[in-house]
Amino acid sequence: MTLNHVRQGNGSPLLLVHGLGAGWRSWSPIIDELAEHREVIAVDLPGFGETPPLAGEVSIATLTDAVADFIREQDLDGVSTAGQSMGGRMVLELARRGVGGDTVALDPGGFWSDRELAVFGATLRPSVTLVRALRGMLPALLGSAVGRTLLLAQLSPRPWALSRQTVLADVRGLADSPSVGAALDALTKGPKQQGAPAGSVPGRVTIGWGRRDLVTVPRQAARATDLFPDAQLHWFERCGHFPQWDAPEEATRLILDRTS
Repeated sequence: MTLNHVRQGNGSPLLLVHGLGAGWRSWSPIIDELAEHREVIAVDLPGFGETPPLAGEVSIATLTDAVADFIREQDLDGVSTAGQSMGGRMVLELARRGVGGDTVALDPGGFWSDRELAVFGATLRPSVTLVRALRGMLPALLGSAVGRTLLLAQLSPRPWALSRQTVLADVRGLADSPSVGAALDALTKGPKQQGAPAGSVPGRVTIGWGRRDLVTVPRQAARATDLFPDAQLHWFERCGHFPQWDAPEEATRLILDRTS
């Protein structure tokens, strides 16, 4: 499978891997700024954006396989990677496999306790059902500070302060992407993320975490750094699950500073 993707900018390549939602457009708040310094390649994972779903099993492993295949097909050996949420987990998995170069994972999944995982599934699934039911009303709802607050309180500590342009693509992606349900099952029912022993990853690893993340809660950061002992941890203050929403300038700086 060839992943739909966009390329912008010049310089050393940087591969962006999104989470549940809009596909590559999840990076829209920061992609132009990143492309001022790098050649940015942003992919649509299978079943998101304009890439068709996988024909077989959907799991973190098979989705990561698709990205690893894309890296080989595009002659991107050693490429720096950045991912958010499910994509953050996937770029850590690529690093664990020895694929890519420097890695930045923003609020990655896969480090829940069993209780936290149950809460994650029990809260996010109804949210997906709700945005699907409200699909036709989303532009109007997200155009209102009250509507953003009601719909996005789990994802951002200050949803009223975000613009409709920032959030609409991701929320529509939750409603429209055919693989959202299967990917959510992979996150909640599949194995948790494995770690990488010290000295085994191909480049620098940076894990960024929002202090006010209600999806992958902050205490999970300690588990992530225990499993990836080479990783440097960066805290985003007053930030929820989407650093590219809540702290776009800081997220941009972190990705550029920690990749080459």
